[in-house]
Amino acid sequence: MAYQYRPQQQQPPQNNGACDQNLLWTIFQRVDRDRSGIISENELQQALSNGTWTPFNLKTVRSIIGMFDRSNRGGVDFNEFMGLWKYINDWQNIFRTYDRDKSNFIDKNELKHALSNFGYRLSDQFYNVLLTKFDRQGRGQVAFDDFIQCCIVLQRLTDVFRRFDTDHDGWIQVSYEQYLTMILSVV
Repeated sequence: MAYQYRPQQQQPPQNNGACDQNLLWTIFQRVDRDRSGIISENELQQALSNGTWTPFNLKTVRSIIGMFDRSNRGGVDFNEFMGLWKYINDWQNIFRTYDRDKSNFIDKNELKHALSNFGYRLSDQFYNVLLTKFDRQGRGQVAFDDFIQCCIVLQRLTDVFRRFDTDHDGWIQVSYEQYLTMILSVV
């Protein structure tokens, strides 16, 4: 297949020793199927694997791109992709650490262990809520991409809660509209 030359196409930056940028550049070019110099949500979703032979959770892809897309283009350029790549690899390592039975899923006990180690103190009932929300396969366990999404949502909700918990006692008092604003800022 021939590709058109596009003058705005990025060139790989010089290697600064942080990682093999030539390898990342090769990966970036493979994922950037339309050769725009920007990896879109759809391109990233198609390129990522969650280990379940199902498409990577689009909400997770959007959340991740949103973290790295500094220009609000709806995609990431090569420099942003380098950070995104490290972020996903870091999550992979975290996931593997807590997937004790190596099933490629996080079950309720593994989720409890992970979130407890992250500093969360949650009830057993709330873990059931998390599993219901983030188990897209209906198997009582969470796949890699949904684990990332669960952690992102939980962190965002915690950040919003902390803004109102000025005395740090784990309790807040908010109006209905404040509550809606809190939730809508996360979803």
